[in-house]
Amino acid sequence: MTYLRARTGVKLLVGFVAMMVIFSAAQTATAQSTIFNIPSTDTVSAKKAYAEFDYLPQVPGPSAGGRFQILVPRVVVGVAPNLEAGANFSFVHVPGTTNSFFQPNIKYKFLHDDMKGLGGSAGLIWYTPMNNRTGVDSYGLVYGNFSKKVMGDHGPRITGGGYGIVGAEDTFYGPKGGAILGYEQPIQGKISFVADWLSGKNGFGYFTPGISITLPHSGLFNAGYSLGNDSYDGNKNRALFLYYGITLPGS
Repeated sequence: MTYLRARTGVKLLVGFVAMMVIFSAAQTATAQSTIFNIPSTDTVSAKKAYAEFDYLPQVPGPSAGGRFQILVPRVVVGVAPNLEAGANFSFVHVPGTTNSFFQPNIKYKFLHDDMKGLGGSAGLIWYTPMNNRTGVDSYGLVYGNFSKKVMGDHGPRITGGGYGIVGAEDTFYGPKGGAILGYEQPIQGKISFVADWLSGKNGFGYFTPGISITLPHSGLFNAGYSLGNDSYDGNKNRALFLYYGITLPGS
């Protein structure tokens, strides 16, 4: 998953994919491990697994045609209490070519105080191309964040933290670090308003508001719209963001 503004054609695709698949998506019975792009402070429960499929079409498309489309299947498992690991497989299609990327990831929840509504986590995601590797970096993204849940049935949860890029070459486009912010607001029943933002005009800088709906059988559906931090510079670095995820029972 993703955002566009890069140095050359393939670099541009890497940047866009990186943001949308930036963090391992995971969900417990009552919470998700990402909002859209930023990590929440949740992790998959030990001995459980989470599977997800994301679809991101560019909207609006370029005036000359040839919109990009991104497909991202992913899986995350709870390998121990408060520790999850997984992988994303992203496929970026533009007319005439499809580029694929592999993102293994790991996250540890180091703070979990439910009585005070506090949480904290840290993690790493590695990005590497699976095809068309010439001139494309492999690098890692490290992050740390904290969250505060306001008590009450409709109390929001606010998440904040930072990220940094490690192992990237000098050709990496834009700043190699920035802030991450998230907001989750229950509306009614199983429906919530959610939004997240990563700072910087780089491959990760996006603002994505949307709706999250909890479904039966531990399912989750999110629908939002991602606006690149550079999308106000005259380009069309914007996309719908749709995903369905489900938590699988463990042994």
